[in-house]
Amino acid sequence: MIVDPEVPPQDAQVLRKSGRVLIKMRQGWAPKLWRPSSGLHYWMLAAFGPAASFGMLLGLGLMSPGLAVLLLTLLGIPLAMLLLDRKGLSKDEADEYRFEREAFAQLRWYEGRYVLIDDLDEPAARLLARAQRAIATVTGSRVNAEGLLDDVRNAVILPAQEWEIARLLAKLSALRTEHRETVSQGLTPEAAAVAEPLTRALDSSEAAVLARVEALEGYAASVADAERAYVAYHQIEELRGRVHQYEDLVAETGADTFAVPELERLAADAGELERALRRSVSTAHEAMRRFRP
Repeated sequence: MIVDPEVPPQDAQVLRKSGRVLIKMRQGWAPKLWRPSSGLHYWMLAAFGPAASFGMLLGLGLMSPGLAVLLLTLLGIPLAMLLLDRKGLSKDEADEYRFEREAFAQLRWYEGRYVLIDDLDEPAARLLARAQRAIATVTGSRVNAEGLLDDVRNAVILPAQEWEIARLLAKLSALRTEHRETVSQGLTPEAAAVAEPLTRALDSSEAAVLARVEALEGYAASVADAERAYVAYHQIEELRGRVHQYEDLVAETGADTFAVPELERLAADAGELERALRRSVSTAHEAMRRFRP
């Protein structure tokens, strides 16, 4: 489930776990108004209810003590058998019940601010998956973790982009499914003339969402370039830190003297990689500007 990033985090966490509850709701399910009692509650309610009723009748003079004792005895035997046979809710069942009630409330309150991925048709699901892969490339990169990118802006803009893409794709999927069902029934020439511009509208909307996804992928590609340069730069720096050990070994063993200039080239390689890293990070920053309001 994709949730609007404006939803409070605690509520969003409940929504993301509520896919099964949402499916049940669509099938007509709703939680019971009163929470079912469990364990000791059964005994307390079962014992207190009849006793309180008979006590009230006795107090009003509407029942004799002998009759009250007789009725309590007659009622108590089958009631005791029923209670002994009935099991209360387990802790897991009680926890599940509480979660479903909370999920039901949140799903109703935030209706329209979440998208169940299973609701998307196949083309829309593929587009959303592409967007999510691009976002994961950025957020999972070391250049982002090290703050070489605008990590704060990424943390705000990328979830907003994911939500907007998911929201648009959900609307597109729903309309496209209805449109496809209508068209598949066979249209009269007059209806076909009306359906044609609607089909173009759907295609145009999909192209607009595709452009959003491709922009994300372009940003992710820039970040991937920066990531490669970052990794290579740090690997070269690690090797440079051991150059003197190699030089000492070459000197002591009288090995090929041409090895020394090769080792010295590491410094030049590291400098070039550092410049490449700066260029790729700058390119990533430039790509990020496309998403700024």
